[in-house]
Amino acid sequence: MTVTKHVFVTGKVQGVYFRDTTRKTAAKHGVDGWVRNLPDGRVEAVFQGEPDAVDAMVEFCHEGSSAARVDSVEVEPAEDLGTFDTFEVRPTPAEGGGPSPTG
Repeated sequence: MTVTKHVFVTGKVQGVYFRDTTRKTAAKHGVDGWVRNLPDGRVEAVFQGEPDAVDAMVEFCHEGSSAARVDSVEVEPAEDLGTFDTFEVRPTPAEGGGPSPTG
């Protein structure tokens, strides 16, 4: 069974290799989806895969990269976000807009 979780991470999570570490951790767990910085300083991610693997990614977000300081992790319903077959680092959306979570 595949599950999808939409996650927002707050803290010192930009400029500390959070996205790249997330990508590497997702590959280790066999999780698809994406991660990107947001203009407001948060990191946004979508994780899709087996329930235990996706839960491991959410747990990873509570720690992040070694240089990160995570203040909070918010998990939102992941409805209509599509199906993914890889994990990628996406560009930061433009201030006040940007692409939808599905791309």
